Amino acid sequence: MDKVPMTVQGFRTLDEDLKRLKTIERPAVTVAIGEARLHGDLKENAEYHSAKDRQGWIEGQIVQIGDMMARAQVIDVTKLSGTQIKFGATVSVIDQDSEEQARYQIVGEHEADVKKGRISITSPIARAMIGKGSGDVVEVRIPGGLKAYEITKVEWV
Repeated sequence: MDKVPMTVQGFRTLDEDLKRLKTIERPAVTVAIGEARLHGDLKENAEYHSAKDRQGWIEGQIVQIGDMMARAQVIDVTKLSGTQIKFGATVSVIDQDSEEQARYQIVGEHEADVKKGRISITSPIARAMIGKGSGDVVEVRIPGGLKAYEITKVEWV
């Protein structure tokens, strides 16, 4: 079983999701199935089939999250340091064309959320930045060609 890097925050989020699914969602769908059964013929009972579908989805999520947690290599990024970019680093960059500034934290695949500035370690921009440091310029292949970014800051927060 290959270990997958994950931040402490990412692991906590998975743990909270798993607890919610097991303690709130699973019991609620069990009740919904029981209530739907009272409505008669199960072959044509849309409420029953909807609740069973929901139950299947919940059980699938429980298995998937449990697997992610079992494979997680939890890394406390606040205990990391250095000038070179690696997993967990928060990196400030400037787009060389537009001069637009951005700040990204390099996280595990399942934690990535570009809107929150969290990019996957497997993303093209993160792969280009790994091993680089402040002052370096990285080129990232995008659908329209190459995009160049200057790394202005590397933090461990």
